Amino acid sequence: MECYKEFAHIYDKLIYADVDYKRWAKILLDICNEYNIKREDYLDLACGTGNMTKELGKEFKHTWAVDISQEMLTEAEDKIRHEKIKAKFVCQNIVDLKLNRKFDLITCVLDSTNYILSDEDLIKYFRCVYEHLNEDGIFVFDINSYYKLTKILGNNIYNYDDGDVVYIWENVLEDNIVDMYLTFFIKEGEFYRRFDEEHRERAYKMSFLDKILNDIGFIILKKLNNYESENIKEDTERIVYVLSKK
Repeated sequence: MECYKEFAHIYDKLIYADVDYKRWAKILLDICNEYNIKREDYLDLACGTGNMTKELGKEFKHTWAVDISQEMLTEAEDKIRHEKIKAKFVCQNIVDLKLNRKFDLITCVLDSTNYILSDEDLIKYFRCVYEHLNEDGIFVFDINSYYKLTKILGNNIYNYDDGDVVYIWENVLEDNIVDMYLTFFIKEGEFYRRFDEEHRERAYKMSFLDKILNDIGFIILKKLNNYESENIKEDTERIVYVLSKK
C-alpha cells in the first residue's frame, strides 16, 4: 500500500488544524499523573509527523518515535529538532516492533491501529506493545470507531479545496474494511501537480478488541470518548483505550 509518501509533506497543513494535540497531550499527562507514571521513557508508535511526539516528549527524559514511513519520520525529525527534545526515530512496522527496551508510556494515536487489517497482525502488534511496556507503565491508543468507519466514512466521497491544495477522497466499504482512494493536486507556480494515495482502515468492534487485549494480559483502565468523557455512546467516533499490564 502506497501511503504517507508525498502526503507527508502536506500532512500537517490538512490535519493539524482539526486535531488539538496540545489538549490531547494534557489529557494524557493527567492520566499519567492519575496512575503515577514515571516521566522517564516515552514511545510514540506510528508517530507520523511527530505532533504528539513533540507535545509529550517535552515531559519525558527519553523519547522514541516509530513509523513505517520514512517520509513521515523525516518531517517529524525536523520538527522535534527545533524543539530541542532528545528523541530517537526508528523506521519500523509497529506489528514487528523490536526496540530492546521498555517504556513508561506508549501511545499510538490518530487511528493508526485501524490500519492493521488482519487478526494475526493485530495480535502481534498488541503483544509487541505488551513486551515493550514497563510493568507499571500504560499504553494509550485510539481507534476510529466501528460506527464512524461503517456509517460515516464508508462508501462516501469527500473533497477539499483551499486554492493551494485540492483533494478528492473516495471511500469504499467492504467486509469491515474501508478502502480510501485519495487524489491530490498541489499548486506549484501556475500549475497543479497530481499524486495519488491509497489507505485502508479496518472497523473494529470494542468487544473484539477487549477480548484480544484481555487474552494478551492487558487491563483496560478506562475508555474515553474522543479524549474527553468516559461516556462511550453508540455514535462515538473516536474511542481511546488506556491500558496497563495485569
